[in-house]
Amino acid sequence: MRTFGSSDFWFIVQAAQWTILLSVMAFIGGGIVGLITALSRTSENSIARTLAVGFIKLFQGTPLLLQLFLVFFGAPVIGLDINPWIAAAVALTLNSGAFLGEIWRGCIEAIPRGQWEAAEALGLSYRNKMRDVVLPQALKIAVPPTVGYMVQIVKGTSLAAIIGFTELTRAGQIINNATFQPMVVFSVVAVIYFLLCWPLSLLAAHMERRLAMSLSR
Repeated sequence: MRTFGSSDFWFIVQAAQWTILLSVMAFIGGGIVGLITALSRTSENSIARTLAVGFIKLFQGTPLLLQLFLVFFGAPVIGLDINPWIAAAVALTLNSGAFLGEIWRGCIEAIPRGQWEAAEALGLSYRNKMRDVVLPQALKIAVPPTVGYMVQIVKGTSLAAIIGFTELTRAGQIINNATFQPMVVFSVVAVIYFLLCWPLSLLAAHMERRLAMSLSR
């Protein structure tokens, strides 16, 4: 056993870069999956809507931790060689995609029906209606909750520690096993998480206020 020192502190700080990188990958991948899901949920195709609903219910109705286990331990069963990094990225992408898809579906459906009807009156196809009329307006509504959900993604990366991915929480566990000073170690981890999430929370709140002001005019 040894005392918690500056080298331990910097090890934890450096691990934060993997938390950030995993969060960015999950957000980008989840954004792509979420957009497809949102468009499927609002599609005129009943099969696409049914598949999107099933996907959302599956990933919103099961714990992220279980999803990480299934990806990490299930992939080798079907012959895929997968490491903790890929497993964490895949699980977080699918989980984020389900939640972002539902958030963005709500934003799309929040566009007044008059806008949809006007686009239909112009004879626009579904694709052109979404691209030129609905999505540009939905984007303004979607920004605040999307930024707010990024906080959940950052915090969700902590569960990747359970499959051996060395991000912020896992780094704290490694240092705690060497120093046996959990209060010090995990206080440092908590402060770093706070510094990562707090600015995003402030940004989301600021955007919500601006959106509310623009809608009230």
